[in-house]
Amino acid sequence: MSITLNSPLDMHLHLRDGDMLKTVAPLSSSSFAGAIIMPNLVPPVSTKEELIAYKKRIEEACDNSSFTPYMTLFFKPSYTKEFLESVKDELTAIKLYPAGITTNSEGGVSGFDVEELRPTLEAMSELEIPLCIHGETNGFVMDREAEFVSIYEKLASAFPNLTIIMEHITTKASVEALDRFDNLYATITLHHLMITLDDVAGGMLQPHLFCKPIAKRPEDREALRKVALEAHPKVMFGSDSAPHPQHAKESCGCAAGVFTAPIALQVLTELFVEHSTVKNLQAFVSDNALKIYKNIEVPKKTIRLEKKTFVVPPKYGTVVPMYASETIAYSIVE
Repeated sequence: MSITLNSPLDMHLHLRDGDMLKTVAPLSSSSFAGAIIMPNLVPPVSTKEELIAYKKRIEEACDNSSFTPYMTLFFKPSYTKEFLESVKDELTAIKLYPAGITTNSEGGVSGFDVEELRPTLEAMSELEIPLCIHGETNGFVMDREAEFVSIYEKLASAFPNLTIIMEHITTKASVEALDRFDNLYATITLHHLMITLDDVAGGMLQPHLFCKPIAKRPEDREALRKVALEAHPKVMFGSDSAPHPQHAKESCGCAAGVFTAPIALQVLTELFVEHSTVKNLQAFVSDNALKIYKNIEVPKKTIRLEKKTFVVPPKYGTVVPMYASETIAYSIVE
């Protein structure tokens, strides 16, 4: 069985920097036509000069392949309309992190006072710059995303013309919020479609499946699968592929992140085929994103997959991927 995808997109991707960037960027650029690149480097990408320089490093690491990095800035409430106008042609979205809630987010937002955020968010609305949000509170870890839904609702109501992306949603509560507001959308990862918390910690701890937001309950996974498999028009694929070196994952201070870039399309294909919804895969991995992010240009790229087993390498450089050394059913053949 052969399946063809046209210009697949990864709408939430971590490429890191330095040697790690050189290792992981080609793995995404070989199978995707473009990706939304996260800005939480050290220090975070927060100026026009930093954004342009980082994009250049990404393009060099991808070796001029037909891949477009869609750049983002690390949200700051001090961004003025004049600044945003000056950088608009270079960026696709702005990413908001609650302070200290995930990797390299210490400089994020520590409060969600609408009036404090209003100048920047109104300017983003006027300039049609989408806002991507890592939506978690600092409450009990299993409840953090569900607790954040009320903040999404507050922002969606206060800024009805602002496109708001609920990043890497993991809960039934987030899925239910999608249809309550016209301007709320979401990305869904591969790993949250495949695993629950039981896979992470139900037996021996699996550090390479530990991520934030943490995987949730079976009923949450089923809610995610339902909207993904039907390619609900308000959801799109975003891998949140987040590489860390093996020593940082297999340690007492296990870093959060699942590395899925090399296997994402193959495993998604298998999932959609198993559920007899492969006709919806193109929309989930590309078409919906083009409608949500209205102004992005995508290079033409055709990816063909076949039901042909592929043994996942144990490591890519220093990074252990999801399903390392396991056999998956589909391969990218062209």
